[in-house]
Amino acid sequence: MYEKLEAIVLHTVKYSDKNSIVSLFSKERGRISLLLPQGLGKLAKLRRAMFLPLSIVEVDANIMPGRDIFKIREARTIEPLHDIHINPYKNAIAMFIAELLGRVIQGSEDNRGLFNYLSVSIRLLDSIDEGVANFHICFLYKLGSFLGIQPDTQTYFSGYAFDMEGGVFVPFVRRSATILTPEEAGVLMLIDRMTFANMNKFKFNRSQRNELLELILRYYKLHNSTLGAMKSPDVLMHLFE
Repeated sequence: MYEKLEAIVLHTVKYSDKNSIVSLFSKERGRISLLLPQGLGKLAKLRRAMFLPLSIVEVDANIMPGRDIFKIREARTIEPLHDIHINPYKNAIAMFIAELLGRVIQGSEDNRGLFNYLSVSIRLLDSIDEGVANFHICFLYKLGSFLGIQPDTQTYFSGYAFDMEGGVFVPFVRRSATILTPEEAGVLMLIDRMTFANMNKFKFNRSQRNELLELILRYYKLHNSTLGAMKSPDVLMHLFE
């Protein structure tokens, strides 16, 4: 049975000489995998371009019970992303986000709140001129609320540390691999005030931004065993001043 699905492309891998498998996060069915025919013609090249990471597409997919990979009848681009695919800074951020989402989104259940957040975020990344260097920090921190791992800022008091395992602020006793010092906890509260609207106001140098990224990824890895080692953060850490 063919269904019309709105989806965000996560990644594409070669399956055979004739087909690739494209992994998507759909509004209606969560994460799905589709069989993407390959070829050398103009139509095949256009279709491959349509399924670049973070592309927002509409597909007619043959959803059949008991199968993990479905066939595509038609596919259309919903939102052309011009800048993400040509701007090296935005493209590096897109590669990072796509890799991260490909690891943390595993279920096939409907999660429209998360889909809407991702859809809005991707469109924003494509359109903005200011604050690009901080986009991945803001995106990653806000994403936590949709994954159920957002820090409980209601437990914060000045001088408290942050327990990364529990996701709460606690009186500081000693530092450990999962306890952030009061100074680091204060930085976490600073990021909590960051939004897509004001992220251009936060002035970090490369070292500070990289430390923030490493800190948030450490937190994610504590709460998501599928994250593992990622390749794309290394690229981001060398791009922005």
